[in-house]
Amino acid sequence: MRTSLIFILLAGWFLNACAPQQKKNTSQEKANNAPEKNSLSLTKEQKIVNTVIAQHGGDLYKKAQVSFDFRDIHYTYKRNGGKYQYERSFKHDSLGQVHDVLTNEGFTRRVEGKEVAVNKEWTNKYSNSINSVVYFMFLPFNLNDNAVIKKYMGETTIKGQPYHQIQVTFKQEGGGEDHSDVYMYWMHKEKNTMDYFAYSYEIHEGGVRFRAAYNPRTIEGITFLDYENYKATKGTDLSELTKMYEAGKLKLLSKIENKNIKVSLIK
Repeated sequence: MRTSLIFILLAGWFLNACAPQQKKNTSQEKANNAPEKNSLSLTKEQKIVNTVIAQHGGDLYKKAQVSFDFRDIHYTYKRNGGKYQYERSFKHDSLGQVHDVLTNEGFTRRVEGKEVAVNKEWTNKYSNSINSVVYFMFLPFNLNDNAVIKKYMGETTIKGQPYHQIQVTFKQEGGGEDHSDVYMYWMHKEKNTMDYFAYSYEIHEGGVRFRAAYNPRTIEGITFLDYENYKATKGTDLSELTKMYEAGKLKLLSKIENKNIKVSLIK
């Protein structure tokens, strides 16, 4: 009975806490983040993405342990080649300390140090929630996942600066339950930085979001970003969002801030 009560209370509390952050969840087990070696066969969009990933941290993403705080929840990311371990911990007012762990082998949850049973539906929801925070935290690294389909959409300017536009969609296999999401990334032509991105999503009644990066900081060779999170009317063409942003026509919903970042590289 206690385990069931713990599960029900945590389910409602945690979904409400995470609702504002819409996510993209790809299959971490099938991720292949290494840029293709034969540069002559690469598409323009792939070359751009590879260059931007290298600028933001490159291979360092693959062998690192990173801890950070996001919305009063503490996260730990550990990746060593194809093996990964993502953790989060938070304190619930009634239940005490909650600790979730997601690895290649699966998901486990502990409450006050004791493992509790979580059914398949909620295991998937909690796993997707963890994956989504990690996905956004470690962009642009995840843009080379196997499920990602990239398309070059031309050049544009934002606030007088030159940018490449790259659209990202996802294969159904390995693309997560929200594989129908569509993303657009704006990557600086000269600085090779990922400064803006937007996405449209269908789950939770759907919507459109635009994010502008700020507060870039590089720790142990890996660059981390915070974001201003804007809302646009559902159905808005993603390619129109930068013009709306410059004109002040987007509504600022929140700021996505990752705090207390610590990095150690795995030798």
